[in-house]
Amino acid sequence: MPTAFRHALYYAPRPASLLARLGARWLGRDAVTGAETEQPAVGGIGPEDFAALTRGARRYGFHGTLKAPIALADGTDEAALDSALDAFAATRAPAVIAGLRLGRLGAFLALVPDAPSPELERLAADLVRAFDHFRRPPDEAELGRRRRAGLSPRQEELLAAFGYPYVLEQFRFHMTLTDALDADTLDAAENAARTFFAPVLGRPVTVDAIAHFVEPEGGGPFLVRRFVPLGGPLAARRQGTEPGRFGDER
Repeated sequence: MPTAFRHALYYAPRPASLLARLGARWLGRDAVTGAETEQPAVGGIGPEDFAALTRGARRYGFHGTLKAPIALADGTDEAALDSALDAFAATRAPAVIAGLRLGRLGAFLALVPDAPSPELERLAADLVRAFDHFRRPPDEAELGRRRRAGLSPRQEELLAAFGYPYVLEQFRFHMTLTDALDADTLDAAENAARTFFAPVLGRPVTVDAIAHFVEPEGGGPFLVRRFVPLGGPLAARRQGTEPGRFGDER
């Protein structure tokens, strides 16, 4: 794969898992293979409209953000990022989400944790800090786009420090399912999603790898470059656990 336009560090379920298969079908694209998938029928929303209402989420792929997309800073490259990510992952144990539920984030629909996961929040915060030197500072256009959402003073501080306002204590893990919807459409999508994702709602999810996504070209769809497993002897010694204690969700 040629040098990417941007890189992102996400959680994505393992490709063989039911959660991954459902997420790819709902969005209409598999971010691992890049292949389009047939989206489910959603009552009250026609297939073309549903495809349009998930277009933005489909572009990014089914995921939960840990470190938002970045362009690489001058003096860094993909090889250095790969090496740093391998070293980081080797010292971090997997994190567990007790279960997922449907949630509304403003006008968006997403899968969100049933309960806080301090270990996942620590993982995301550590990633943000450890890899910030790889980040090229955002230009004024990107800063303006972020600010149009209406940021609090603390979010403005985080945007200035890390190029993204929803990090550290402002971090809220979520797996986006739709773009912004009006109230009636949001109701219909939520009812459909509750039925469609029923087999995985409320079930534990183990974040046992960092999914390194790339945007090969500006404005193009994101793809999984690789999964970087968390854990190993260093993490086991650090956490007081044995390697392999945690498995992927089934």
